[in-house]
Amino acid sequence: MKKSLLLLAILCTALCGAVRAQVIPVYTSAQVAPLVLPDGGGIYPDMVAYLNRQQLGLTFKLVYLPRKRLQLKVESGQLDGIVIGMMPHWFDDVAQKKYFWTAPFAVDRYMVVLPAGSSYTPGATGMLTGRTLGMVLGYSYPDLEEWMHQQGVLRTDALSDEHNLEKLRLGRLDSVAIAESVLRYYRRKHPADHFLIYPLPSRQTERRFLVPHKLGTVYDKIAPVLRKAKDDPEWQRAMLHYE
Repeated sequence: MKKSLLLLAILCTALCGAVRAQVIPVYTSAQVAPLVLPDGGGIYPDMVAYLNRQQLGLTFKLVYLPRKRLQLKVESGQLDGIVIGMMPHWFDDVAQKKYFWTAPFAVDRYMVVLPAGSSYTPGATGMLTGRTLGMVLGYSYPDLEEWMHQQGVLRTDALSDEHNLEKLRLGRLDSVAIAESVLRYYRRKHPADHFLIYPLPSRQTERRFLVPHKLGTVYDKIAPVLRKAKDDPEWQRAMLHYE
């Protein structure tokens, strides 16, 4: 009897260890609504929860890491998980050879936001020469570099998009470059704010998962799920919360 209990205890310990080994960190550097909300919700937490409901034999856990540290972790080959909400050209991987990339689970685009009454004509150059443009500290914007050069704007960084919009509202910034989804959610919370909003000349932001090659088995499990997500009513309903 004692031997049987001992064997059972050893088996349980081994099984528990196996379960713990299946936890996959999902890294993000996002701290802005609606991607990540203060109450623990948001597009990224919802996607992680969606993956966990697919019974893939893995447990996904969202983990925050500052952008520069995350970039270093990826490029040094030390990434022990996957990254949510990324695009191949942000990591110099347009050919998608350095890493595995899933299909996008959300599509976004960049906008420029200016105070009401500002003078700006889309497509014209030099309209914002010498004016400040709010962006997020630690982030690169390769799609916007040409436009920024043509406009002659002065980049000014803040800790988040929300901080930039507050600075714009208070007259401490001349303009803000921001993802449309983030701006749309902010305006739901601040309907009285009046801004001029124009789309920027850049490709759509396709929010994907970056998966290192050493986690190819993880990619093989999540890739089919992500390919179908955009047509899945369950995921469509989740995204409606942030429209």
